[in-house]
Parts: sequence; structure tokens; C-alpha cells
Amino acid sequence: MRNEILLLGSVVLIYGAVLMAYRLFGKLGLFVMTVIVTILANIEVLMLVEGFGMEQTLGNVMFAASYLITDVLSENESKKDAARAVWIGVFTLVIMLLFTQYWMLYTPSSEDWAREPISAIFSTTPRMLLASFLGYVVSQRLDVWLFHRWWSFTEKKTGNKRAFLWLRNNGSTLISQVINTVIFTLTAFVGVYDTETLMNVMLSSYVIYVFTSLLDTPAVYIARRMKEKGTVQ
Repeated sequence: MRNEILLLGSVVLIYGAVLMAYRLFGKLGLFVMTVIVTILANIEVLMLVEGFGMEQTLGNVMFAASYLITDVLSENESKKDAARAVWIGVFTLVIMLLFTQYWMLYTPSSEDWAREPISAIFSTTPRMLLASFLGYVVSQRLDVWLFHRWWSFTEKKTGNKRAFLWLRNNGSTLISQVINTVIFTLTAFVGVYDTETLMNVMLSSYVIYVFTSLLDTPAVYIARRMKEKGTVQ
């Protein structure tokens, strides 16, 4: 039960941090959170845990926050800002890959104690970052495009620009997350886990994404309300 409580707590903490960043710093805060969740998700994903009866990698909730960020930007700012957040995430992945591998070129001191654990973590970084890069670029670009397609559809049908926020939020994220789950899991873990574990990771990852996508809907509504009330800096 401990892992389940921690996983639920991470949803509150991460989504709360996104809303706080938006409240304090506006869209700049969301760009900063894009960098933060991109880095942390790519470290956290190395850990495999059991929760809610499934084996799952950590990082799913953290990465799901990036979809919350682009949806808030799409709703409250502009499609251009949402696309910019995606490319900020891509830039972050490239820089992270460059520097984590550059560290490995140094010859450690005889008194060094950190090289071994750092190497154990970041020796897998290139493959993980490639998986993240492919999944992130394809799924996030699709998410932004689908969000605005849903928005155009519902506005045309209802004549109300504000209507059906829940549909464009979840309709875009749930579809794009299928693409992300397949691309990331196969690229990152084929040959690392056996087929059964691989399928479990893929299934559990998407189940978690469905869960976190539904939970981020109130956060998107809160963000829109904050914008409308003028409480966003």
C-alpha cells in the first residue's frame, strides 16, 4: 500500500507544482516546469516498482505532467506556446544526453565515490533519451494538434469556445499517449526485459497515463479559471 500512496501523492505534488509555477510566473513558469519534468522523468523511469497490482516504471506521472503543461498552454496562451514547450523539452533531452555522457569521459580521483553510481544511472541514458526523444516528439506534437482539432470541432458544433474543455484535454492526451507508450517502451526496453515484463510495462504505463490524464482535467480547469480571474502573473 505504501507505493500506491506515494504514487497518488506524486500526482498531487507534480500537478500542484505545475499550477503553482503557472500562478507565480505565467507561461514562463510552464516552460521551466517542462525542463524540470523532462529531466526528472528520464531519471525516475529507470526505477521499476509494483503498484495497484502492476509492474510499472516510475516517471509515468512525471512525464504525464508535460501533457498537462501543453494543454494549459494551448487553452490559455496559444498553439505556438504549446509547440514551443514541446521543443524546449526536446532541447532539454539533447543537452541532458550531451552532458551526462561528457561526464563519463573524466578519469575519477582515487578518492571519488560518486562515479560508480552515476555511471550505473547514466550509462543507460543514451537509449532512454532516444526512447524519450522519439516518444516525446511524436506524441507531444500529436497532442497539440489533436487538442486544437477537438477545439475546432466542438466550437463549430456548439458555437461556444469554452465548451468541452474536458473532451479536448482527454481526447488529445489519451490518443497521443498510446503512441508514446508503444514508442518509448519498445525503444527503451526491448532486450532489457523479457516479453511478459515488457507487455506488463507497456500496459501498466498506459493504464497509469489514462489515470493521470483523467486526474489532470481538474487542473486544466483550475488553470483556465486562474487565467480568467487574472491571478496568473
